[in-house]
Amino acid sequence: MNEKDCIFDIQHLKTYYPVTKGLLKRVVNHVKAVDDVTLKVYRGETLGVVGESGCGKTTLGKTIMLLEKPTGGYVGFHDGETMKDITTLNKKEEFEFHSQVQMVFQDPYSSLNPLKTIREAFDEPMRVHGMGNPEERHAQMERLMEMVNLRTDFLKRYPHEFSGGQRQRIAIARALCVNPKVVVCDEPVSALDVSIQAQVLNLMKDIQAQMGLTYIFIAHDLSVVQYMSDRIAVMYLGKVVELADARELHRKPLHPYTEALFSAVPIPSLRKRANRIVLPGDVPSPINKPSGCALHDRCVHCTRRCCEETPELKDAGGGHYVACHLVEGV
Repeated sequence: MNEKDCIFDIQHLKTYYPVTKGLLKRVVNHVKAVDDVTLKVYRGETLGVVGESGCGKTTLGKTIMLLEKPTGGYVGFHDGETMKDITTLNKKEEFEFHSQVQMVFQDPYSSLNPLKTIREAFDEPMRVHGMGNPEERHAQMERLMEMVNLRTDFLKRYPHEFSGGQRQRIAIARALCVNPKVVVCDEPVSALDVSIQAQVLNLMKDIQAQMGLTYIFIAHDLSVVQYMSDRIAVMYLGKVVELADARELHRKPLHPYTEALFSAVPIPSLRKRANRIVLPGDVPSPINKPSGCALHDRCVHCTRRCCEETPELKDAGGGHYVACHLVEGV
C-alpha cells in the first residue's frame, strides 16, 4: 500500500477503564480493553477487525470515533491536507472530524430516535453541519433512500414501522448523509437474518464503490468479515495478533488463535469436514492478563519464551503480520 493513501495511522493505542473499590472509589486496577494496538487504514479499502466477544474490537472502533477517550497512543487522521492526531483535537476540530468519519451501530433500532421521523433523523446532522437549505437537504435524503433501495415516502415514517433490515439500511443512509470519507461499521449485520445479511452486505459494497468510501468493518463472524474485507486484523484480549490480506489470511493463517477461528467456520458440504481446533480453558480476564503471550495458557504449542516474553507484531513476509514467537522461529 502507498503510504500517501494512509487515512488512519494508529500507533500503540490504549483504552483502559479503571476498576474502583470501596466508598472512596479508589482505583485498584484497569480493564485493558484496547492494549497497544498499531494499525494503518488505507483510503478506499475495507479493513476487517475480527475476534470473539470481549476482545476489544468494538472499543477500538469507538476510540477511533472519539466516542471513548484513549488512555494513550497516537491516532492520526488524514483530512485531505495533513495527518492530524485526533486525540488532541479541540471541540471545534472534533466536530469537523465527525463530518468525515461516521459510524453504523450494531442495533439500528436503538441508534434511531423513536420519537423522530426518518426525515428528522436525517435532517438534524445535515443541518448541524451546515449542509445546504431545506430543499437541498431533502433532495439529498431522497437520493440516499434510493441508494439503499427504499422508497422516498418512507421519510415520513417512524423507526418502529420498519423491519430490522430496513432499519439497518436507514442507519447506513443516515451515516452517509454528511458525505463522510470513512465509515466505522460495528457489527452492522449481526442482528439480522442470514438472508437479509447478504442483501445489506452487497448494498454496502455497492455504496463503497459509488462513493469511494473507506470501511472499518468490525464483526465476530469471520466469514462475513472475509467477504467484505481487503485486509483483516485479528484481535485477542485487546491486541492485534495477526494482520494480513483477506485471501492470504484464509489460505495460510499463522497464529494459533487465527487457525482456531477459521476451523470454527462451517463448511457447506456433506463430504468435507472441518478439522475443528478447540482451544482449552477460558479467555483470561482483561484486568489480570497473563504474562508473555496472552494465549500461552491455551496454546498447545506454548514454550517457555511464550510464558515470559510478549511477542511483537512483525512482518512474516509479504505484508503478513503476526505476533507469535513460533512464527519468528520458523
